[in-house]
Amino acid sequence: MVRRRVAQTREQVKEKLVTALIEDHSPREVAMSFSVGVFLTALPTLGTGFIAFLVLAYLFRQLSKVALFASVLILNPPVKWGVYASSFWLGNRILGPIPGLSFDGVSMSMGGDVLVRLWTGNIILAIVFAAIGYVLAFRLINEYRRRQQEPAAVS
Repeated sequence: MVRRRVAQTREQVKEKLVTALIEDHSPREVAMSFSVGVFLTALPTLGTGFIAFLVLAYLFRQLSKVALFASVLILNPPVKWGVYASSFWLGNRILGPIPGLSFDGVSMSMGGDVLVRLWTGNIILAIVFAAIGYVLAFRLINEYRRRQQEPAAVS
């Protein structure tokens, strides 16, 4: 009984999500929404990214709220630590190493240099992730729509 109820609820949620993604927004709008969400989620916003999502969803009707918030599933908190480490590494490669920085001798005076390298690398990675997210979402939505139309064309 419970298993059937859970399955029915899951199907209803899936139908609503598909409806929101497919009927209300164009593939470009869905892909752009997902891409914006990936970009914001990749940044070290310390929780303010969620507020930015709410503001954007309120201000821009053409944004798919489902796609925007779905990006959080991709860059969830455990994954973000790897993104931060990669961001710092990339920023360090671009801007050069911080003089005197080692695991043994980190001081508060190096904080600004560390943050600049983190943000530099992070913005670059966020742009790359957003571009990849746009292309993947756009292709997936178009493929889904194509498959949905095939049975109708055969009938």
